[in-house]
Amino acid sequence: MSTTPPVVAVLGTGILGAPIARNLARGGFTVRAWNRTRAKAEPLAADGVRVADTPADAVDGADIVLTLLNDGPRVLEAVRAAEPGFAPGTVWVQVSTVGEEIAQLAEFAAKAGLTFVDAPVQGTRQPAEQGRLVVLAAGPETVRPTLQPLFDTIGSRTVWVGDDGASGAASRLKLVLNTWVIALTSGVGEALSLAKGLGVDPRHLVDVVSGSPMDSGYFQGKSAAILSGDFTPSFSVDNAAKDAGLVVEAAERAGLRLDGTAAGRDRFRRASAQGHGGEDMAAGYFASFEGPDSEPRD
Repeated sequence: MSTTPPVVAVLGTGILGAPIARNLARGGFTVRAWNRTRAKAEPLAADGVRVADTPADAVDGADIVLTLLNDGPRVLEAVRAAEPGFAPGTVWVQVSTVGEEIAQLAEFAAKAGLTFVDAPVQGTRQPAEQGRLVVLAAGPETVRPTLQPLFDTIGSRTVWVGDDGASGAASRLKLVLNTWVIALTSGVGEALSLAKGLGVDPRHLVDVVSGSPMDSGYFQGKSAAILSGDFTPSFSVDNAAKDAGLVVEAAERAGLRLDGTAAGRDRFRRASAQGHGGEDMAAGYFASFEGPDSEPRD
């Protein structure tokens, strides 16, 4: 049996795609990467990643293809463009957050003769850089031995939730997890904005919460971003708005009302309209304040 690591193609080198490609290359995989804006992928060459001009060039000869694009339509556009380079049976690992658009992707995979694995990840920039993502996976047991070394390189843990990628089980779990993330982010932002509005020292809020049952690493990270004004994106406001929309749509189809998530979606959209779309999702904080510059009022 060959011990040579599989050749991996990474389509999409954004906040998650770039560190994933880099970690795979450092882990001994042969990695090719493509991005819609090639300049964003070019720095990966220093880590031994071959940057491709087209999706078809990236996947030509690849054993495993990872897609990490913003949404379902962009993923589908990329794999359609890559189709001439696919070999029959190529393992396609769909990593993007696409919600119930997973059905269209699975349909394409079946028609193209690809082995489809639904594997969104929980985690943002820092866990991706550290190889500490949590992989939520659904796919055939036959490919798990091939994929597990890859998942172990990019993540700290893999949770297999089914043996059929087309079932959407992993993507549905991702929506559930995102509901909790949206609630946490909105809660931190609203609490700190109210502190601002009432003239309460926000450091007192952080002091009381720290070490209490209310505390979490997430609270600490997002409150620190807001208080420092450092909104370097770990996961952007625009992506948070997109994901919140996917959650609300899925809930409505299930006959559920998720009022908090709908409000969180609207907060992210409002913050984006104020010019914070590319900033970290903690910048949803600014949605509490009126005015075109979205700055808190003294």
